[in-house]
Amino acid sequence: MAEKKVSTGSRCAHRIGFGNDVHRLVPGRKLILGGIHVPFEQGPVGHSDGDALAHAVCDALLGAAALGDIGRHFPDTSPEWHNASSLMFLRRAQELLDAAGFRVVNIDSTISLERPKLAPFIPLMREKIAEALGILPDQVSVKAKTGEKVDAVGEGQAIRADAIVLIELLAVAFPPPERRGGRTYSV
Repeated sequence: MAEKKVSTGSRCAHRIGFGNDVHRLVPGRKLILGGIHVPFEQGPVGHSDGDALAHAVCDALLGAAALGDIGRHFPDTSPEWHNASSLMFLRRAQELLDAAGFRVVNIDSTISLERPKLAPFIPLMREKIAEALGILPDQVSVKAKTGEKVDAVGEGQAIRADAIVLIELLAVAFPPPERRGGRTYSV
């Protein structure tokens, strides 16, 4: 006879989240990406440090765990987050994931920016994001693309970042299968 499975609702073992962030670029602001300062004559307009990469990753993490979005947890009307490092947002998102019983499996992200070239900065971005989330750098992918002179990114007026994450429910959150009468039931 086949095993009977009992559903526990929507507590899936794995969840995927997607995050996106766009900021206008203006002179006089620092360009912070993945928690590091990238030397450039423009930076993103934002209430915090405007780190589009960290914001996209944060939104993806919160979304995967169904915990809302970055605006809910870090409103741009709060003085607490004015000029704050977005790595703080990632640390707080990780705390929320921990409390909900999830851990990060991996992150894949893309920064779209016409210039400057970001390749030399990507290894340090990966390290900073990983450190903020308490994971390994090899769990974090950061790619950079230009806008090919198309739209606000391609014209050098904006920066965009996209991120997709995979999180998993911690094993301790799954009760062991019940054994009754020689049969195994998953609960």
